[in-house]
Amino acid sequence: MSTDTPQFPGPLPDHGRFAYSAITRRPAQPWPKAAGDTTPGLAFYVAMNLEHFAFGQGAGAMIGPASPQPDVLNYSWREYGNRVGAWRCLELFDQLRLPCATLINTALYDHCPELIAAHVARGDELVGHGHSNAERQGGWSEEHEHALLLSCRQRIERESGHAPDGWLSPWISESFVTPDLMAETGYGYTLNWCHDDQPVAMRTRSGRTLWSIPYPQELNDIPMIVARQLDAKDFAQMIIDNFDEMLEQSRKQPLVMGLALHPYLVGQPYRLRHLRRALTHICESAAQGRVWITTPGAIFRHVRALP
Repeated sequence: MSTDTPQFPGPLPDHGRFAYSAITRRPAQPWPKAAGDTTPGLAFYVAMNLEHFAFGQGAGAMIGPASPQPDVLNYSWREYGNRVGAWRCLELFDQLRLPCATLINTALYDHCPELIAAHVARGDELVGHGHSNAERQGGWSEEHEHALLLSCRQRIERESGHAPDGWLSPWISESFVTPDLMAETGYGYTLNWCHDDQPVAMRTRSGRTLWSIPYPQELNDIPMIVARQLDAKDFAQMIIDNFDEMLEQSRKQPLVMGLALHPYLVGQPYRLRHLRRALTHICESAAQGRVWITTPGAIFRHVRALP
C-alpha cells in the first residue's frame, strides 16, 4: 500500500470576468427612487420573454412529451403566448401602470410585429433575446455568434427605432467568448448571469466593461412551473415572499429583484389571476416608498454613471 500523500491540484479554472465579493461587505448607495430615504431601497423589474419557435424543428419548452416533428402539441402551446397570453399580460400591466423589459426574438418582427409595437407604444425597454428560441448560440463558431448579436441589435434599431442596451441568450446559452462579443457588438449589459443581487461589472477582452444585471432563475416561471411543476398560486406566493424579504434586506443596501415571465405560461387565465395578485401586492408596496419599479436598462445606465 502506498504511503504517499495524495497531491491535489490548485485553484479551479475561473471565468476571469470578475472577482469574488461578499454582498454584506459592499458600500450602500440609494437607488434614484429612494434618494430621499435613509435606506437604499429595492429596484424591481419585470422581464417579459416574447419568443418565437421554428415549426417542425429546433428546441422549445414542452407541456408534454416530445412527439415526432411536426410536434403540434408543444408548438401550438407556446404560440398561445403570442396570440393570447401576451395581450392579456399587457392588459394587466396597463391596469397596474407597470413598465416592463420586453425580451424579444427578432423573428417576431416577421411573425407578429404588432405585438412588439404594442410594447414599444407603452415605452417598454426592448432587450435582445436572439432570433429564435429554437436555437442555442453557445455551440456556434465565434463568427456565427458575432453575426447573431450584431444582426439582432441592428434589426431592433431598424424596426423599433432604438438599439438595445442588453441581451439575454436563448436558453442562457453562452460560449466562452459571448461576453466579449457582446461588448464588441455594442451591448452594455447582460442578463445571462444569475450570481448576485446587485449589478456586477464584467471584464472583456477589448477592455470594455459589460455589466451583469441580476436576472432570476428561481423567480422564473419556466424552471418553477415547467421543470418543478409549481402551481400558479404557489408561484405567485413565491413572488410575494421574495419581494417582501428583499425589501427588508434592502434597508441595508440597494438590491435588484427581477421577475422573469413567459406569456404561454403566465398568460394562461388561471395563472394570470394569481400573477395579478402578486403584482398588485408589489405595486401597492411600491407606492409606500423604497421601491424603484424600473427596467434593467435603467439600472444599467444608473450604475454605469456612478463613480
